[in-house]
Amino acid sequence: LFAPLAGWAMPIAEVPDPVFAEGMLGDGMAIDPTGDTLHAPCDGTILTVHAARHAVTMAMADGTELLMHIGIDSVALGGAGFTALVRPGDVVGAGDPLIRFDLDRLVTGASAAVTPLLLTGAGVPIGWRHPGGIVAVGEALFRFERQAAAPGTAVVSGDERVRTMRIGLPHGLHARPAARIVAALRPLAAEVTLVSAGRQASAASSIALLGLGLAHDTPVTITARGDDAEAAIDAVAALLTREVGPAAPPPARTRAAAPTVAPLPAGAIAGIAAAPGLAVGPACWLRRTRPQPAARGEGVAVERGRFATGIATVRAALALATEAQGQAAGVFGAHREILDDPMLAEAAEAAIDAGASAAAAILTAAEAQAGLLRAAGDPRIAERADDIVDVGERVAHAILGTTAAGEAPPAGAILLADDLLPSQFVALDTARIAGIALVRGGPTAHVAILAAGAGVPMTVALGTALESVADGTPMLIDGDAGHVVADPDAATRRAADTAIARHAAAAVRAGSIGSASVATSDGTPIAVQVNCGSAADAVAGMAAGADGCGLLRTEFLFLDRTAAPDAAEQTGAYRAVMEALPDRPVTIRLLDIGGDKPAPYLALPAEENPALGLRGVRIALAQPALLDAQLAAILALAEPARAKIMVPMVASAAELASVRAALERIGGGACALGAMIETPAAAIGADLIAREADFLSIGSNDLTQYTLAADRGNAAVAAMLDGLHPAVLRLIAETCARAGAVPVSVCGGLAADPLAAPILIGLGVRTLSVPPARVAATKALVMALALDAAADHARAALACASAAEVRALARRFAEETGR
Repeated sequence: LFAPLAGWAMPIAEVPDPVFAEGMLGDGMAIDPTGDTLHAPCDGTILTVHAARHAVTMAMADGTELLMHIGIDSVALGGAGFTALVRPGDVVGAGDPLIRFDLDRLVTGASAAVTPLLLTGAGVPIGWRHPGGIVAVGEALFRFERQAAAPGTAVVSGDERVRTMRIGLPHGLHARPAARIVAALRPLAAEVTLVSAGRQASAASSIALLGLGLAHDTPVTITARGDDAEAAIDAVAALLTREVGPAAPPPARTRAAAPTVAPLPAGAIAGIAAAPGLAVGPACWLRRTRPQPAARGEGVAVERGRFATGIATVRAALALATEAQGQAAGVFGAHREILDDPMLAEAAEAAIDAGASAAAAILTAAEAQAGLLRAAGDPRIAERADDIVDVGERVAHAILGTTAAGEAPPAGAILLADDLLPSQFVALDTARIAGIALVRGGPTAHVAILAAGAGVPMTVALGTALESVADGTPMLIDGDAGHVVADPDAATRRAADTAIARHAAAAVRAGSIGSASVATSDGTPIAVQVNCGSAADAVAGMAAGADGCGLLRTEFLFLDRTAAPDAAEQTGAYRAVMEALPDRPVTIRLLDIGGDKPAPYLALPAEENPALGLRGVRIALAQPALLDAQLAAILALAEPARAKIMVPMVASAAELASVRAALERIGGGACALGAMIETPAAAIGADLIAREADFLSIGSNDLTQYTLAADRGNAAVAAMLDGLHPAVLRLIAETCARAGAVPVSVCGGLAADPLAAPILIGLGVRTLSVPPARVAATKALVMALALDAAADHARAALACASAAEVRALARRFAEETGR
């Protein structure tokens, strides 16, 4: 399908409305428009034009239905500023104008101008998608291939119920309530039909419901048949009576001004910091060599044999790769699991049986699976799609006898690429690379983890501006601030050289500390611990000199599986971490699930706002068997006294008291129990929670999003999420002040930020828990810090008006203290 608008293309998950972002109306992409006309993305027939003229549906020749919705909450404009250029039944060609609109009026009158283009219904999985960025009308946006229809389900039987009512929605039946109706009926055993003015529509189809054109106060008859008929009618009637979601009309507004940030160096390209560090070197493009297979095979038997050989070759290579230590072992262990996934093999073999070559079949199967992850709506899950593509390409290269390796970059080069796969990174001689800059990529992708572990500065999501940088161009990369500078001027280069020399000196100091305990220059002990998501992280942390584990995330045991792990499996995993950190404390966080980390086997209810719903300790208390199993697993360790238990998302002392009661009932009353401070309520009530706690640990990532009311997973507000915002720092200060004698640590991202760590220590934090790659540098930072100076610095930070001011203050402090 082609772009129906000029503007900025983005994944559907980034649309600032859960009905669209969660795929309730279908999958697709969205565009933040710069033009004023909606065009047809393909040939087809117009099905409906909403009465408010902000939305249009159309059908392709094969029956595939599309929805285009101009803006979010734009129905409240009542059609003002919109001119429909087509009517239902019109046949249109790709590129034909459909609706003209007043962009200024849309921007000021709707909650967002973002315009989704959606495929509705099942059986239309999307393959390739535009990577995001500027698009012109008619530019390819995404591709899909309609699949064969699944076998029909049995006809619902049972009693029939009928109810007649009038539409109570102030703007009639538009996209949001239509999607809510479909979602509400999905778990019910009922077939529901709406009839009005001689037209009828199945309530299982949002497009069909929109086609009824039901305005406010229009009479409608709801008919339902099945065991849940009465419940289904009640649900539909409720959703036709009152609006669910943002109230309408929204207030007039203008686009939010960009947050104030420190000015970038001349010629800088802004991206996202992915691995810390600063470096200068010549730019060198890594030209990825993709497999080039023939589409058709030479017979099923021949191609199945080639496929089996390719799988065996890659399996043997991955077995060798997983013998490595650290993060690389974990990455390639995950790749072995992908390779052994029966769904991937079955999809490839089905394509071979249909006539495809073995190499083409595995590439197609891998891309299809990757597409499912990209459509998940969670950026962290979407980034795992690269691992599936990587495995597919490795198998294809093995079948073809080719290699993905390109020319070796020169020593000291800044490596540039559109994106980078984990296998490509591991094949590089990282000792020769000064840094990595990517057009795309994400800060939590496996490549970013590998780069941080190898000490290679990395900046990602630099966009198409990076593509204008030629091979050999002098390049500065700042993996702390998240930008690059092509051909830096003399002043920028001198400042970079000074900073690099300072970092090098700090690295030498850090490397000499080892496992020794550290204190500030005036004698205040500060523990530097490691955040772990696996035993491999614990091994890396121990090698870096960590004083223990300040956060063991246990979600890795519970996600991506069909049943919860039993106590014995959990005990084995926790023991491996403790053995990697002998004689050191290990803080095990109880299962932090819910919100953006669902577990299908828990059957958690769908929530309007998961971040404010059942997650963390709330799930533990709602499912006591799950809590008891995890507590028992921890207490079964050979050295339970070294294990500290940390409870996530605590908002009240009563919640922690309930967990302590469960712990005492199981027989672990002497085990240290602490609470995570992740909400403003917990920070302000830290004195109350501290009465029930042996320690407190601040999760700065969640504390930041809840304090600033900005969702961590929403790209539209990502620029607001800075833990150095004075409001966040003031809550941390309150926590430390109210905790009294109960020790306070920080295990979130702020602890690893070299600009933030002095402020945290100045506020009263005495333990910092950081990723393995930041342990040594953080210990060196502590030793160079005077507590009195840190306290004065922290007080100055609390008086700042913005995060940008705090960061500017922190940079001056770092320069003045020689860091």
